[in-house]
Amino acid sequence: MRKRVAIVGGGIAGLAAAVRIRDRAPADTEIIVYEQAGRLGGKLRTGELAGAMVERGAESFLMGAPDGAESAAVLFARRVGLGGSLVHPAPIPAALAVGGRLEKVPGGTLLGVPGDLSLLGTVATPAADADRDEGRPLLEPGADVAVGALVRSRYGDEVADRLVDPMLGGVYAARADELSLATTMPALARTARTEHTLAGAVRAAQAASVRVPGRPIFAAVDGGMSSLVAAAATASGARISLGLPVRELTRTAHGWRLLLGPVPAPQTDDVDAVVLAVPARAAARMLAGVDLSAAAAVEVLDYASVALAAFALPPGTPLPELSGFLVPPTEGTLVKAATFFTRKWPHLSRPDGPVIVRASLGRAGEEERLQHDDAVLLETAHAELGRLLGTSLPAPIGSWIQRWGGGLPQYTPGHLDRVALARAALSDRPGLALAGAAYDGVGIPACVASGEKAADDVVKYLEGQ
Repeated sequence: MRKRVAIVGGGIAGLAAAVRIRDRAPADTEIIVYEQAGRLGGKLRTGELAGAMVERGAESFLMGAPDGAESAAVLFARRVGLGGSLVHPAPIPAALAVGGRLEKVPGGTLLGVPGDLSLLGTVATPAADADRDEGRPLLEPGADVAVGALVRSRYGDEVADRLVDPMLGGVYAARADELSLATTMPALARTARTEHTLAGAVRAAQAASVRVPGRPIFAAVDGGMSSLVAAAATASGARISLGLPVRELTRTAHGWRLLLGPVPAPQTDDVDAVVLAVPARAAARMLAGVDLSAAAAVEVLDYASVALAAFALPPGTPLPELSGFLVPPTEGTLVKAATFFTRKWPHLSRPDGPVIVRASLGRAGEEERLQHDDAVLLETAHAELGRLLGTSLPAPIGSWIQRWGGGLPQYTPGHLDRVALARAALSDRPGLALAGAAYDGVGIPACVASGEKAADDVVKYLEGQ
């Protein structure tokens, strides 16, 4: 009998699940993607500014996986027909804004955690007794710890504040003191369970990561991330339902029932299997009717709200020979990072075109700083960028603000255990799989891999029916 699968959530994880099911399930399998927003893509969205293409969400993804293979995002781009559209950033360095100056990011770090303290230069000074070998591994087997706590205990506060915080904050919009080592830096967590020093653990983690000579580290899609979303939707062959929220999920004798739409005009849909690829709170609400322990394990995941400010500056506006810079929280600015967009991405630059600068605003716990209208945020960001660069920027010829309320999941220590608990609680609820950044990591490769794993679980279940 023909099977029906619902994908709840039309972000990149849900779309990756849909494509995978299309590839591995029988050809007549019906796939429905339910997305409560009016568009697909989640945090992937390409915009326009003064005639230039500028991402309103994620701008790139990693080319390689830790084992040296191509990342899940690259393989996915190839699968949906965009392998020939991959472009790469210019090979220019980034900097840190420290104490009123821009310092190039030191070499030899792993997401900001140094493997050689002698390379820090004037960016940060390690503690006097930094990283002594105390005759035992840094972490016990199976233990987790906040990244900041580990770095502070081994290298001192300045390294954590000036280097690790801005690097991790650029990815998670969070302080290193709140982020799980096992979740955000799994390779370092593994080596910390055998190595006696943090520098040794960093070097061991770097040695275990396979780099392919000549392969760029990052890639984007010529045409923007929205073209990846559109290609995925087409490749999935799924029926796309926009603007219709899924409010409840219940088990039936033959599968799953989705309660859809507004309360005054409810609809239902009966399917054989479900991939739940929505943020944690929405997932917890739907899981409450399935398993309370799974719902409780998911519900505790918190999110940070951030915003992006993009400025089109007049052609020829001078900028440092950098791809951008990161800002430590200790600098006190709303701006936490800036990208010199048209310099970083040569395929977007035109000699007579505008100079595009994109700034990331806000960190976890600072949501009140974003509670201003767009004009105020743009004025603040423009002024701060000028101060951080040490020069007044010209008035922009165009600008926009993109807000991502509750946009970035916050992985506190113990996150992996909580996710394992939720999935274990659902193990006797066949045909239901969890996917997305809420569980398996931010970044396009992690989300694609999460969606594909959920799809594999659903296909395996359907094969047994």
